[in-house]
Amino acid sequence: MRRREFITLLGGAAAAWPLAAGAQQGERARRIGVLLGGAGADDPDMQANIAAFLQVLQQLGWTDGRNVKIEYRSPVGDASNTRKYAAELVALGPDVILATTTAATVALQQATRTLPIVFTMVVDPVGADIVESLPRPGGNTTGFMQFEYSLSGKWLELLKQIAPGVTRAAILRDPSIPTGIGQFAVIQALAPPSALR
Repeated sequence: MRRREFITLLGGAAAAWPLAAGAQQGERARRIGVLLGGAGADDPDMQANIAAFLQVLQQLGWTDGRNVKIEYRSPVGDASNTRKYAAELVALGPDVILATTTAATVALQQATRTLPIVFTMVVDPVGADIVESLPRPGGNTTGFMQFEYSLSGKWLELLKQIAPGVTRAAILRDPSIPTGIGQFAVIQALAPPSALR
């Protein structure tokens, strides 16, 4: 999925939040917490994502500083800062928190089980114990996967079409890292070892 399509989907999800009715004159401004992961807010790609997010919110009637206040935190890969900033955002009591990585989402879940959390860029939310299942996430957390698991099982089929002489393929993964476990299970189920014979 392209970045703009993803941000549009995220903005569409924002329409389902309690914010969606639009702030009436005299109502308090709503608050969104954003816990950035990866390269952080100074990264050009992250700046483009934030700009697209703000644009879609504005199209839905939400303008930062007018009827919504957005608080950003960016730990830039430091795990201790991720936990610290997650706690800071939760303490602010936002209406919803956006998490942009698996680590950010896990840190937020450790900090709250009541505030709504919407995650993005998570490879395996089930394997990372972020949600119970994809159709029924449960708890206070929901969001968007990086890609659809069912595509994983097709990779070997495509490999066989591209290189018909290939009879063996390997998948490298670290089983101690929960991210990707669900994806690996799908590969095993959809493309058993006999798939290349």
